[in-house]
Amino acid sequence: MNKILYATLIVALFASCASSYNVTGSSSVSALDGSKLYLKALKSGVVKNIDSCDVVHGEFHFAGLLDTVRMVNLFMDDESLLPVVLEEGDIQVKIGLTGPSVGGTPLNDSLYRFIDRHNQLINRMSELGHKQNQMILEGIDEDSIAEQLNVEAAQIAQEEDDLVTKFIEENFDNVLGPGVFQMITSQYRFPILTPQIEYIMSKATNTFKNDSYVKEYYSAAQENEERMNGLKEPAGAVPMHTDSVAPQVPAPLTNFPQPQP
Repeated sequence: MNKILYATLIVALFASCASSYNVTGSSSVSALDGSKLYLKALKSGVVKNIDSCDVVHGEFHFAGLLDTVRMVNLFMDDESLLPVVLEEGDIQVKIGLTGPSVGGTPLNDSLYRFIDRHNQLINRMSELGHKQNQMILEGIDEDSIAEQLNVEAAQIAQEEDDLVTKFIEENFDNVLGPGVFQMITSQYRFPILTPQIEYIMSKATNTFKNDSYVKEYYSAAQENEERMNGLKEPAGAVPMHTDSVAPQVPAPLTNFPQPQP
């Protein structure tokens, strides 16, 4: 009897010490009501359901034990809605007509500050099209329009590059660095090396380099680079073997990939 009591106390002690996540969500999108939502993550090369719940009267809730901090995707059936960092604390998700937001915990707050700033840059880039139309209506010479807008577009693109690079650098040793790296690289059909990626890897910590996605992507990209430079026998480009789900960033980050379930 004492052994059973002792074992029960040990289990209870470990359970009390374990970290847990708590996700409370609300939605003003009527289409979500009655739907089933899932938290999905890549684990050992396989996409797995972490948790699920129903949306009832615009409210939903996930909770469970947390073995490690990870970035996951919130899905409605097979459609990815937004990224969430599962970490200890009360995570608050809001899904509205103007877009989703996640906050309440340090990493989620940091991720969505980044997303908001990135969205602002993308909106500025989109506004250049409207500006072009307005300048044409004003009778401005097309060559002058192109020259001016190309300068502005290049400036915004540089700001976006700097924002992403700095964010990844600042988060080399937590899940945000590899997560955002996966977002920017998953847009490519095959792993490639760009000046931005080369710079990031030159500054990366061992923790970042040894992330499973980062490690496989960089290895495949280097092999593809060698083939393009004639250092290896020509062959089809090396794809990513990991059946990965890129963390999706809410619109208007349309240049980031839609993750596949």
